[in-house]
Amino acid sequence: MSKKLFVLAGEVSGDMHAAGVIADLLKARPEIKVFGIGGQKLRALGAELLYDTEQMSIMGFVDVLKHSLFLRRVFRDLKKAVRREKPQAAFLVDYPGMNLVMARFFHELGIPVIFYISPQVWAWKEGRVKAIRRYIDRLLVIFDFEVDFFRNHGITAEFVGHPVIQQLSELSLPSKELFLSRNAVKPGTRLVGLLPGSRKQEISHILPELLDAARRLNQKYQTVFLLGRAPNLNEGFSRLLSDYSDLTVVNCSAYEVMQYSDLALVTSGTATLETLCFGCPMVVVYKTGALNYMIGRRLVKLKNISLANIVAKGLGSSERAVPELIQHEANGPEIFRQAEIILDNPDLAASMRRELLAARDRLAGASPSHKIAAILQGYL
Repeated sequence: MSKKLFVLAGEVSGDMHAAGVIADLLKARPEIKVFGIGGQKLRALGAELLYDTEQMSIMGFVDVLKHSLFLRRVFRDLKKAVRREKPQAAFLVDYPGMNLVMARFFHELGIPVIFYISPQVWAWKEGRVKAIRRYIDRLLVIFDFEVDFFRNHGITAEFVGHPVIQQLSELSLPSKELFLSRNAVKPGTRLVGLLPGSRKQEISHILPELLDAARRLNQKYQTVFLLGRAPNLNEGFSRLLSDYSDLTVVNCSAYEVMQYSDLALVTSGTATLETLCFGCPMVVVYKTGALNYMIGRRLVKLKNISLANIVAKGLGSSERAVPELIQHEANGPEIFRQAEIILDNPDLAASMRRELLAARDRLAGASPSHKIAAILQGYL
């Protein structure tokens, strides 16, 4: 009988990180059956997906409540499939709200749980540490400071390096000159990147503010805007952009935005860390529903919320490598003001680049996907 591995990657970034590992695993063991939840990249590798990441794009306390019946059905279907398939191991990637519940289920069945990209309990919901200690057999973390954090809580965590570093080392992008030529952009034109997020809720709350700031920037500078769209999202973009026909917008990948932009306006999340790795100056923004924000601000204990600042400055620091605009501050005029400060000050932009690239060096690990694939082979 072939070995079976359950995978749960509920977000676009999780699908990407999980796929890197599964690709390496299947090269060595092509007979392994992979099933669970994932996205386009896991599906392309032949994983049997019960649900797609696009269906799991649920964020915030209010949204979870609205989708409670759907989520119950997901849990029921996943547990039924696990009992039927009897996998030798469970590979859970990020997405802690669902993955910690499933970790308990696997633990009760005696199935080893390998958790990759730890829940950010150092930021909020520290009570989850108990579940991690009880139900997870192998905890693989992507920030070096997490090893000490978990050790202080009696948990052994292994730093494997951040997957973004490996992905970027394998990335091949055209030269800036070729990119500009392909998109009919004159050399010397100021390029500002727009990264509005990968969830529908983020697009609806944040993209209008980014576009408002873009219009203000366009009135002051000769500007072309590079818009990075998540591959799973098209809905809503055309309608919003139709109101900003005065802007020159180039649709491209998120990594092209980070590579070529003089400045990026970035929704808080993994994208801020990726932008850090390119050394691209940025303004971080975040905006959610009023109730989600009221609940979240009571729970999050960090002084900075963006991964770019957490990695560059440390967990407890109130200093910032890049500006953060949260909730009511994340509006067009204020985003424009912060962007203007950076664009008008080349020395500040250069200093920001140096600091971000120095922080990137601290994330490096030796091919995390290869290492994790070998760990999974051991359990299988």
